Amino acid sequence: MCRLFGMSGGLERVRATFWLLDAPDSLAAQSRREPDGTGLGAYAEQGRPLVLKQPIAAYEDQQFAQEAREIESRTFVAHVRYASNGGVAPENTHPFAQAERIFAHNGVIGDVPALERELGDAMSQVHGETDSERLFALITREISRAGDVREGIVRAVRWVADRLPVLSLNFVLIEASELWALRYPETHGLFVLERSPGGPSGERHLEHASARGTVRVRSAALARLPAVVVASERMDEDPGWRALEPGELLHVGGDLTVTATRPFAGPPAHRLTLADLDRRAAASQAT
Repeated sequence: MCRLFGMSGGLERVRATFWLLDAPDSLAAQSRREPDGTGLGAYAEQGRPLVLKQPIAAYEDQQFAQEAREIESRTFVAHVRYASNGGVAPENTHPFAQAERIFAHNGVIGDVPALERELGDAMSQVHGETDSERLFALITREISRAGDVREGIVRAVRWVADRLPVLSLNFVLIEASELWALRYPETHGLFVLERSPGGPSGERHLEHASARGTVRVRSAALARLPAVVVASERMDEDPGWRALEPGELLHVGGDLTVTATRPFAGPPAHRLTLADLDRRAAASQAT
């Protein structure tokens, strides 16, 4: 299953160091699960989207897999890709940037040609082969039409959920100062932590690592500042982690105000299961 990580440092730019596919003692095991790319999205000081990504598996380049990336931003998104569709190429590697936003997705959408027909001229935003980038293009178009990020997300997700086969639409979307995350439906988990300065002890820097060794992030600044973290799995023992409910859309404002709504109460009209997918896609979505 692709790994998602998002973080907001609120009003201040936070310096954080990321390691993606960081597990030197288990790279061989990871290689059997075919990681197909890693990526990190953030914002430069002028608010310009910054995307660093590489379509490469850990077993092909251990140095790349363990390389630290130190970035300063108010918001971040990181992604480890296990490809369900689209080749291992830069244009298919998450995250994607459109209209000054950055987006990463975990899941599968069926009938991609129907989605392309709906996009029409908005396909000009799409450069790769993935369903994820096409979903992002639909969200981008609907945000533009609605003039509101939440409403645009809701319109786009409802269109997909009503018309296309869906396994999972989990995603993290960031702007320069705000973060959005969706868990829908219940297929894959997504968790949120509203972290106080210093964590539970009140004096610790942030040091998060996924149990599977795919994402690790450290920030000394968060020993004195609060943050909100979203991830596809709990990344430490902090008791504040909670699972998003199926259909829950989370918004983290620029001041770290967290708003959770459930605009998607029912399941998608055409549910996919792992049994419906080809071998490659099913393997990419396994826990």
